[in-house]
Amino acid sequence: MLTRKQHELLRYINDRLAEDGICPSFDEMKGALGLKSKSGVHRLITALEERGFIRRLPYRARALEVLKSPGDTVPSPAKAPEPGFSASVIRGNFAARTVESVAAQSMESIGLPLYGRIAAGTPIEALRDQSNSVDVPASLLGNGEYYALEVAGDSMADAGILDGDTVVIERADAAENGAIVVALIDGAEVTLKRLRRKGNSVALEAANEAHETRIFGPDRVQVQGRLTGLLRRY
Repeated sequence: MLTRKQHELLRYINDRLAEDGICPSFDEMKGALGLKSKSGVHRLITALEERGFIRRLPYRARALEVLKSPGDTVPSPAKAPEPGFSASVIRGNFAARTVESVAAQSMESIGLPLYGRIAAGTPIEALRDQSNSVDVPASLLGNGEYYALEVAGDSMADAGILDGDTVVIERADAAENGAIVVALIDGAEVTLKRLRRKGNSVALEAANEAHETRIFGPDRVQVQGRLTGLLRRY
């Protein structure tokens, strides 16, 4: 049996998915239920997941699937206080712990597959090692599908992308002019470069004067994703 708030959230998520196929954001859930913080939404989502009513879809932000409809359950009634019962409150200095726990719960993260080091001569498909993953703040992600890659080399150093960094990539087969993309060349070599198109030519620009811009025909370059975020450890 679900609590009233759990039932309300389950119904809201189910209705939104049925309406437009897009899961509501934590902010939208917070507003719909009249909650004061996203940490309350996080707790409700976790409770519904533990009870088997929803599940989170891997590698995607804001992606929930309803496994049991709200009609399968009813909210548990609120319990009235027993006659003669009076609540007693023990006060203490819990402010620091409360703030820390709320902050931790409001920092939602998504586990993305970490496919390996992006290096010349290796097609992106060959890097798919599902045994490694990296936690990424949900704020870096939208509604698409994402993966992460470790950068090898300094060819994009002037764009702030250094050797050993982890880049967050949104899977895509097209990108706007000037975007930094994962590009597959001749079906064999994968690289992270800035994409430039002019006429029938495709240029892959490095962000380092020590590396040259490479120019190809349009049929030789396939976009496999675009850069949306970067993680760095010190």
